[in-house]
Amino acid sequence: MQRPKNRLREGLIYIGPLLLLDLTLIKKYAGVSVREMALSGNYYPPSLSKNIHGTFLAPTLHNFTLASPLQTRRALPVAAPTSRDLVVELATSFFIYDALFFGFHLALHHPFFASVHSQHHNHREINPQITNQLDIFERLGLVLLANFSLNIIGSHVLTRTLFIVVFVWLLVDIHSGMDLEWGYDKILPRGWASGSKRHSVHHRVGNKYYEPFFNWWDDAYEWLCKKERKGG
Repeated sequence: MQRPKNRLREGLIYIGPLLLLDLTLIKKYAGVSVREMALSGNYYPPSLSKNIHGTFLAPTLHNFTLASPLQTRRALPVAAPTSRDLVVELATSFFIYDALFFGFHLALHHPFFASVHSQHHNHREINPQITNQLDIFERLGLVLLANFSLNIIGSHVLTRTLFIVVFVWLLVDIHSGMDLEWGYDKILPRGWASGSKRHSVHHRVGNKYYEPFFNWWDDAYEWLCKKERKGG
């Protein structure tokens, strides 16, 4: 494991692409009008925003000027979410992310992407620092899939904030190499969650358990593989 002082370069590489996106693209949150989004992106008067779409699927660059060289303002929704909305949005976004990353992760283990994903598996023993041991392509994929999972259901900004905290905790947990009694896989019903034990097996053998947090897609994939082998 590297000492924290030796991780400055890694931190800059990690933050750089995300910071670039953050400072150049207008943020589009659910519950915010297109007019407010345009104003936050330095489009004055609002008539300049006629080609701006409210959906996150149509990214919009900040209107760069000397007075506003970077996108630093955020147009936030006025209404706060209910506690029920927070729970439902968090659960739904994690289920969506888990399914999307299963497919993404499975593709990364194809020989064509071997050089991209090999960096994450380049270690002797799994440990928490492996969480961030990623190629830039894989790192951007991870972040963009998380953003898509939140945006596609119109998550509130507060949900997004809580998502980041839980997301980082779960990622570090599955890469910890420790099968703790209070791990999230022990909290959820038996068979639902992968946990650090199952993810450690993935890092050791590399040909099973691609799902990050839950088990359903892995179990379905393993069942299909067994059925295909029997049929062959």
